[in-house]
Amino acid sequence: MKYQTFSKIAIAFVAVVLMAGCATKKPGWDYSAYKASKPRSILVLPPVNNSPDITATYSVMSFVTKPLAEAGYYVMPVGMVAQAFKENGLTQPSDMHATSPDKLRQIFGADAALYITVIKFGVSYTVVNSETMVQVQGKLVDLKTGVTLWQGAAQASSVENEQQQQGGLAAMLITAVIKQVLASTFDDSHRYSGMATDRLLATGVPNNGLLYGPRSPSYGKD
Repeated sequence: MKYQTFSKIAIAFVAVVLMAGCATKKPGWDYSAYKASKPRSILVLPPVNNSPDITATYSVMSFVTKPLAEAGYYVMPVGMVAQAFKENGLTQPSDMHATSPDKLRQIFGADAALYITVIKFGVSYTVVNSETMVQVQGKLVDLKTGVTLWQGAAQASSVENEQQQQGGLAAMLITAVIKQVLASTFDDSHRYSGMATDRLLATGVPNNGLLYGPRSPSYGKD
């Protein structure tokens, strides 16, 4: 009798744990609108820069075309896009992002537009360390309907693979001084913006990444 009671309690406990796990599990992105839209061409808008570093916009922009093209999409040429925006009196990324999807489609004829925002870009310093970080957010919008097809975020940091410092405070301070001198001499922000952009625009990531485009041999398999 006691054994049966204990078994029932154990089963109930396991059920509660499993239910809690299911409740806290984050659902993936709903790709139904994305798959229905089937975008073939993408207009990349110059990223809006929310960081203090004025080089962030075009540092990130320089890495966007390659992963999109490799994913199987036709990407509107960056030079042509810049010229078209200029002819329409739009020179600031924030103004470009504020332009209606319908207007963007009239100007460029693309199926979808990629909006990117730079959240963090550059080197930050503390007493015992320095970190180069690039953090970006992005969303893909159907220019025919204005519906958001996908959105995501990614970052890359110089401290990702660092191991915990050993040797006491003096050693940590010396290491920090060396790192800060190197960081001020060789700014790695551009390299990390490439890493963050590749992560943001990755394909083949279940419930999170971009879908493969029509020029990819993997099109329709995700």
